Amino acid sequence: MSNPFLKQVFNKDKTFRPKRKFEPGTQRFELHKKAQASLNAGLDLKLAVQLPAGEELNDWVAVHVVDFFNRVNLIYGTISDGCTERSCPVMSGGPKYEYRWQDEHKFRRPTALSAPRYMDLLMDWIEVQINNEDVFPTNIGTPFPKNFLQVVKKILSRLFRVFVHVYIHHFDRIAQLGSEAHVNTCYKHFYYFVTEFGLIDTKELEPLKEMTARMCH
Repeated sequence: MSNPFLKQVFNKDKTFRPKRKFEPGTQRFELHKKAQASLNAGLDLKLAVQLPAGEELNDWVAVHVVDFFNRVNLIYGTISDGCTERSCPVMSGGPKYEYRWQDEHKFRRPTALSAPRYMDLLMDWIEVQINNEDVFPTNIGTPFPKNFLQVVKKILSRLFRVFVHVYIHHFDRIAQLGSEAHVNTCYKHFYYFVTEFGLIDTKELEPLKEMTARMCH
């Protein structure tokens, strides 16, 4: 395995959480395959994210949210050894943007945390959502909750913050691993998807605005 990015990803000392998988034979697995096939065929990412004819928006969004969670989790995992309490005592995206953590349990008020602590809480929080059958139903025919897209917007906004932190504070590590092209492709895919369906507020996208303009337009 000569690719240093993959070596880092499969490093036995790294603990990657078990990911949500789509069961073969289910309609969502077929959608997942359809989405992957478009990417593998080298289809323009802007076209690849568009809702296929005859498919339900919520199903298409659910498949992508799980996929983005897995990919972003892996990207962060590759640089996490350099993202420590000491190097990143605040979860930020440069001097202008600081992200505070808030949830329904321990942190009911926005709380300043170190980047690694924030990332841990974030990945756990998303994992709970995507494994909750009431929010992300796996059985076809089980309706999505009425607030599904609201939940998704919150998940994607928070995942975007991982890109912000990685690009602004750890890009040298990404470049050192030779995984710049991979991370850029993941970012473009994510950006085109959230903008296609209006799933992130424009103000959340501000920290990477200039880079995005160069990369995606």
